[in-house]
Amino acid sequence: MGGLSIWHWLIVLLVVVLVFGTKKLGNMGGDIGKAVKGFKDGVRGEEEKPVASTPAQVADKTTIDVETKEKNKL
Repeated sequence: MGGLSIWHWLIVLLVVVLVFGTKKLGNMGGDIGKAVKGFKDGVRGEEEKPVASTPAQVADKTTIDVETKEKNKL
């Protein structure tokens, strides 16, 4: 970290906490986390989003679920 020791960084951290307060720093951390998640979702793009099911696919899934439920009852 250059010429600064751990004690220098602790003093800087203490000053930042005193200036901004812990509640405001926590809120800023949460906002940054949401922004990063939104950025990742935006970068991911359309190719990895799930494709909407057609009615035929939904009917097939319903049939499979009914068969599975019937097997579990037996």
